[in-house]
Amino acid sequence: MKWCHIAVAGHALLGVAQAAGSIELLRLVRSENSYTLQPFSCFALEKQCLALSLDWSTGKAGRAGDQPLKIISSDSSGQLHLLQAYQAGPGMQAVGTWQAHHFEAWAAAFDYWQTEVVYSGGDDGLLKGWDTRTPGTPVFTSRRHSMGVCSVQSSPHCENVLATGSYDEHVLLWDTRSVKQPLADVPMQGGVWRLKWHPFHHHLLLAACMHGGFTIFDCQKAIEENQEVLPVTLSYTLPNSLVYGVDWSWLYFRRLPQTHPSFCLGSSPGSDPGGKTADPVCSLKDVAQSPAPCFERLADADGEGGTKHQSGGKLKTPLQPFAEDKDGGRLRASGVQICERGHSLEAADSDVSLVATCSFYDHVLHLWKWENS
Repeated sequence: MKWCHIAVAGHALLGVAQAAGSIELLRLVRSENSYTLQPFSCFALEKQCLALSLDWSTGKAGRAGDQPLKIISSDSSGQLHLLQAYQAGPGMQAVGTWQAHHFEAWAAAFDYWQTEVVYSGGDDGLLKGWDTRTPGTPVFTSRRHSMGVCSVQSSPHCENVLATGSYDEHVLLWDTRSVKQPLADVPMQGGVWRLKWHPFHHHLLLAACMHGGFTIFDCQKAIEENQEVLPVTLSYTLPNSLVYGVDWSWLYFRRLPQTHPSFCLGSSPGSDPGGKTADPVCSLKDVAQSPAPCFERLADADGEGGTKHQSGGKLKTPLQPFAEDKDGGRLRASGVQICERGHSLEAADSDVSLVATCSFYDHVLHLWKWENS
């Protein structure tokens, strides 16, 4: 699932790649004091296939308003599907479909700086680049990964920078102008299923590493100084789980004075670009209520959630869920304030980030507060 970074027909849109073989768009709709996701549009890819990934063409800040809104998706038969979404209302149309990999095409992603270029990774171990104007033949094919390539993301901040991850337990950082040799190659302790660039801090890369937990890298030296290193800012392993999903919060934070009282914030992400939302400093259980010992083990390890930290990073893992405000069900926050989207980052606390992770076996969605000190 991925949110579109621009409003479509006045709504925030969530794109979903479904196992039924379709791409569905859901719109966020406000009703009284809550928000719901309602069906907006659906497009069937191919018969007898699973949709495995999707990406929007809107990942780069400052996108030109006259550019068409596109979606790239991949499926279990190894195909890529380029779709165009209607910005004035519901509906999608196929722009092109082509065979990209011999087995499952695990990941497809836009080059956010040149949206006619897309990248794909497959279970055949290949990373490929494509020009969607002539999609029959790849622009390049890399065999550097030794197993299936399951995560690909273009940097929205630094042109020509691409990150990839694989079942071979390596994260590679590329300069797309020359893909013979990666900028950096970092071995992990698990298959790299997801990669996410920080929305504001240009050099931070978040990785979901399955049984290796999740890791935050600092890519500055690799990108700016051409050093073949990705220092690990933080690495965290969740016991008895496989981390498959990770993402950063797109909210700005600003610290409040220590004497400032708690207050309530009631908006939902994606509802209003200038709105505010709660400070989610907690771990969340799913509806099935995962057993509490999972959280107890995290806290018992070292008092800070069992974090293995390097370079001064600190991860806080409070064990209590949100307190619910009985006056309208809003969430109570203290200590930090959400800055409006239009504010300069100078007004925000550059050391505070929120990280979301979801994991297999324990079926838990975690929300972490990370202080990069």
